[in-house]
Amino acid sequence: MDDESKMNLMKERILGSYAWQRDIIKPLSKDYDCTPDELKEVFFKLFDMSTLEASHGTLDIAQDICLAKKFHADLRLCWYIGTLEIITPEEGDELKEKLVGQVKSGKNYDDALKEGQLELFELLKEKSEY
Repeated sequence: MDDESKMNLMKERILGSYAWQRDIIKPLSKDYDCTPDELKEVFFKLFDMSTLEASHGTLDIAQDICLAKKFHADLRLCWYIGTLEIITPEEGDELKEKLVGQVKSGKNYDDALKEGQLELFELLKEKSEY
């Protein structure tokens, strides 16, 4: 077996692994309305060996970042932090981190968002008392 064949076999094993299938291939293939094999083939062609090896480990980090950005938008923190400057970036980050942790622990996103909205309102009320 030549080096390229070995690399292809290793890439196949990574993409076919239980963790990759569970965490990446199956969920994204549903999002993209394609078969898992189609997505696996695209990733096989797109990524080299080192990218595939590192990608699954960075998935959690990327998901946390995306989830925090979603909370940032849904809580309208751009307005309160950037435009109005009522809430500090640190206060916004603390709230988002708490909510991301709740979702990662199994809480429904909408329930966490509602809790975040209530906490944000309490924070606004505290700031209005100064």
